Amino acid sequence: MIANQSPYTDFQLIHDMLTAAQVIQNFDPEIVQRPAAQIAKVGKLLISGEGSSRMFPAKSAIAHSRRRGWACNLATEAGRQSQEYDLTDWAVLGISNSGRTAEVIRLFNSLKAKENQHRYSLTAMPDSTLQGLASSGHVLSCGKEGAVAATKSVVEQALYCRALVESIAGKHELKERLESLANHFLTALALPIELEIAKKLASAHSIYFAGRNDGVAEELTLKTNEITRKRGDFLEGTYAVHGIEESMQADDVVIWIDPFEESEQKFHDVLVKGVGLTVIAVASRPTLFPTIQIPDAGDLSCFVQLAAGWNLLVEAGLQRKINIDKPERARKVGNEFVG
Repeated sequence: MIANQSPYTDFQLIHDMLTAAQVIQNFDPEIVQRPAAQIAKVGKLLISGEGSSRMFPAKSAIAHSRRRGWACNLATEAGRQSQEYDLTDWAVLGISNSGRTAEVIRLFNSLKAKENQHRYSLTAMPDSTLQGLASSGHVLSCGKEGAVAATKSVVEQALYCRALVESIAGKHELKERLESLANHFLTALALPIELEIAKKLASAHSIYFAGRNDGVAEELTLKTNEITRKRGDFLEGTYAVHGIEESMQADDVVIWIDPFEESEQKFHDVLVKGVGLTVIAVASRPTLFPTIQIPDAGDLSCFVQLAAGWNLLVEAGLQRKINIDKPERARKVGNEFVG
């Protein structure tokens, strides 16, 4: 229960998580209009980045666009693999908090050398190497992350990508919904987490996140590693009942984001009955499992799901009595460009 327990706000990570709600409320979707108009003419956009800068920001926006049936061809790939593609007639958005991420810098060096004129950057730091390689760049307003695990910047990056794909499609729906979304986001951060659930997570051998390929579960898997120092794995869709149960054990936990209702019984039979592990759901409705029930934000629910996941992971980290601000090995810039 992050928001209502004042001693917790001594942690910079939690302060940044709470600040993310202000980032939502203050976000201006109109900042994307110029690049969106240019990208709409190209008709193809690849969003590239590493780790938290790509998983939720890119995939949540792409999933929304595909659900709406919008025409722009959208894709996402990490920097090194993107270099292997023919991007001659693609617009490319490179996302990097520091603007110094090696894989993205190398991709943009390659794009520039091949005279791709549609290079866009999104960074948290002004006058960065990446921004210098872009034909057009935007700098986040959220400021520098205090903790190693990125949170508020992830939210602003995702809002930017969401506004961008909306604007490319000629839609402008986000602005009037931001205040309500910020309130739902804070509610999810403040939800009380039962002590038994927090202890299960803290003592788990592995914490799995199951869910759609929209970036939420995958991003929370990364945060599992950074915040709880636990082994985490992302199980896309219903992969959790398609063989991996053979290597699971009873002290594992599966956190299922927005469960497919028709698959709940199968998860219960295979994982709860069969393996003996704990399944926890994050959803806006009751489920067969212990459920962190969040407000329904419609097609913006992915942001609220992310906040609820942070809430769970912070509780687990605090139960373990570790410094959730400072992982032992993880770095702010995972692989910094030198050259």
